[in-house]
Amino acid sequence: MSRQRADAPGFTLIEVLIAIGLFVVIALGIAQLSATATRAARATRERTMAAILAAGKLDELRALDWTYEPPLAGDPPRPRTDLATNLSRSDLARDGPGLASSPPGTLEANVPLYVDYRDDEGRWVGNGSAPPPGAVFIRRWSVEPLPEDPDHVLILRAIVTTVVSERSRAGPGSMRAMEALLTTMRTRTR
Repeated sequence: MSRQRADAPGFTLIEVLIAIGLFVVIALGIAQLSATATRAARATRERTMAAILAAGKLDELRALDWTYEPPLAGDPPRPRTDLATNLSRSDLARDGPGLASSPPGTLEANVPLYVDYRDDEGRWVGNGSAPPPGAVFIRRWSVEPLPEDPDHVLILRAIVTTVVSERSRAGPGSMRAMEALLTTMRTRTR
């Protein structure tokens, strides 16, 4: 039988423990990095979807009638405004305000007829004063005539936030962690 010498090549128990410790530290760092990347990707997806949903609501508002009737035999043109479409419903029923001026606070609170709720894919899941089950996004909008020219210019705004962000908001007027706010103007010309 031969005996191993003290200077023979191989790993000692301390070297093995140090290697395991380094492996654990590196694995934890990678796990934290992966979790951070996943959260960042989710937040980016939510911001993108919020911007898309806000732009979609502005498109819906711009698609409503806000023009002039063709004049008849020397009569002046008469304004034509959609005052009946309900944009808070998926079927766009004729039981809503259309392009009538919205009440104050429609961008800050869930005001019926000026809010709808969307799932994580952007599909309509409901309307009303409280988010239904399955709602991920809250989409609100306002219609305001421009004070300097109320007969010819409308200010259209749409804001989209998440249900989670809305619940964590400190109070009225405080910033939401994640939201998209878009504003446009619409003119009525003769």
